[in-house]
Amino acid sequence: MPIYNYKGFNFQGKEITGTIEASSITEAFFKVKAEGIYPSDIIDSSSKKLKKGFFQRSSSHFLQNFTRQFSILLNAGVPVAEAIQSIANENSGYYKKILVAIKDRISAGASLHRALQDFNDIYPDFYTNMIQVGEHSGSLATVTTKLADYLENQNLLHSKVRSAMIYPLLMIAVSIIVLSFLFTFVIPKIVKIFADTKASLPFITKVLILISNIFANYWWLIVFLLIFLIFAIKRLMKKNKLLIDKALLKLPGNLTQSLYYSRFARTLSFLLEGGIPLLKALSISSRSTGNKALELAILETESKIAEGLRLSNSLKGFPSVFTQLISVGEKSGNLAESLKKAADTYEQEFNRKMIRIITILEPTMIITMGLIVCFIVLAVLLPIFQLNQLIK
Repeated sequence: MPIYNYKGFNFQGKEITGTIEASSITEAFFKVKAEGIYPSDIIDSSSKKLKKGFFQRSSSHFLQNFTRQFSILLNAGVPVAEAIQSIANENSGYYKKILVAIKDRISAGASLHRALQDFNDIYPDFYTNMIQVGEHSGSLATVTTKLADYLENQNLLHSKVRSAMIYPLLMIAVSIIVLSFLFTFVIPKIVKIFADTKASLPFITKVLILISNIFANYWWLIVFLLIFLIFAIKRLMKKNKLLIDKALLKLPGNLTQSLYYSRFARTLSFLLEGGIPLLKALSISSRSTGNKALELAILETESKIAEGLRLSNSLKGFPSVFTQLISVGEKSGNLAESLKKAADTYEQEFNRKMIRIITILEPTMIITMGLIVCFIVLAVLLPIFQLNQLIK
């Protein structure tokens, strides 16, 4: 039978912790209660050992779908535990086990936000904090609807980024495959004809032969170097993330800047609308930017605000337009609405920049490929013209 870890209080009010064996979390609850302990939390000790399968959906996709279905059921008047059980029935594997574990905790008396906290790899801090506010205010259905809208908006933004990158990455991949095939198998057979003539070859043809020989004889080394380079760059970026993120903020016209600002503004607005205090909302939303330097700058504002300064006067690393919008919201008493406008503004700016970059990138890649093809054609044709001259 499963082993459960419990935490509770005895009749003297002393906190008691321990473990108990039971067939279900409900049975564990009654067993602990029978020992004169009122349980405040019961956790299946094996629940955190659950592993996500390779073909399971991503956590963000699952969270979005779960939240929307959960909000619909709650707004229809379905009790929390029953709603989670219904959603669990539509899932399988890893996520079904998670939802069943959450439902069991709620059935045993745990609050929803506390049950979700045990699975923080799926349910982030801002999510559980919003659920807690919804439970305390009695507006859980409204809060889950707002959460669903927020998650769908964020996933839509991520989808735009991914979609924008698909075409350039596909073109690069196809170009690498085609050129590797040409240099490894096709060109060596063509240049062998020129090598057999023992005639003096043009410089451009010698370069083509050199490249072809490298690809044909050392392709394994090229593959190894590429893999090493990818891992080295990833390690370097991870080790120097703060320096790289600082550089990205200073880079003029950087696409990601608008994305950072919109993420922060959207998350902070959402948390403030949900009733989260400003200092706690800042701490949570700082992690949503995706930029370490910006995250630290936001966290530094907490102490300044605690001393009595306004948010607009405390934020560093943000453009003046952004802080001006916040200042307007502070003066009007509607900071959440001003932040929402800032998020919309920077999302639109991000979309414009992304379209501009793609518009420039497509012809640039086509021209680059054209130049490479032109180089190969010239390198092959020039020796042929020379041979014709010699024959004449």
